[in-house]
Amino acid sequence: MPIRYARSLTGRTRSVVANRHLGFALAFVAGAINAGGFLAVQQYTSHMTGIVSAMADNIALGAYGLVWSGLGGVLSFLLGAACSTVMINYSRRRQLHSEYALPLLLEAALLLCFGFLGASLARITGLFVPLTVMLLCFIMGLQNALITKLSRAEIRTTHITGIITDIGIELGKLFYWNRTRGPDIARVMADRQRLRVLSLLALYFFLGGVIGALGFNHLGYIATVPLALLLVLLASVPALDDLLLLTRRVLRR
Repeated sequence: MPIRYARSLTGRTRSVVANRHLGFALAFVAGAINAGGFLAVQQYTSHMTGIVSAMADNIALGAYGLVWSGLGGVLSFLLGAACSTVMINYSRRRQLHSEYALPLLLEAALLLCFGFLGASLARITGLFVPLTVMLLCFIMGLQNALITKLSRAEIRTTHITGIITDIGIELGKLFYWNRTRGPDIARVMADRQRLRVLSLLALYFFLGGVIGALGFNHLGYIATVPLALLLVLLASVPALDDLLLLTRRVLRR
């Protein structure tokens, strides 16, 4: 990966193209974690809508133990999103190049922990759920907050409900028959570029899910290690830029 391109993907200076390319990569990672992680922890860890709905159902059914389990997942996702926001704002106020790279490096570190220690963590209970579930929910919250802030809420990667909805909206506009015409009547026009981006996000999420499920099925927890290495590759250049800058300041003293 060319250094300039890697710097544009996760560096402080943003562009529409860089946001989209990073979104595709992170959608792939999220799909792999969500689908593959289900085989490891028997729970989808990015689907907060389903978890909250299941909590409501379990309250009605009197299955209060499962309610607490759902709460553990939601709180972990929430903490991940909060952590990502703190890291981004901390870096932004200090004008670091790794403003968006640091949360990805943290995500990579946590994926490595999951990959090498997953079997042991599964036997430890955290917030009403095993630490493996907490870890994956935290990672999903971390990543979702990152791409949301980075793209100003235009791109989401950890779940595709909104993406599929937006694809449906654009398809509705694409096939709309503008029968009535007039100077005061605006034509209904689809944003074809947006439709392409949304479709690619959904496709990368799906492909990531297939690869992640196959990886977990054949390799187990260790299947997250290549995902962690991909995140390190994406985030390393801005982080190294800050490290070199810090080294120069120390040497000048």
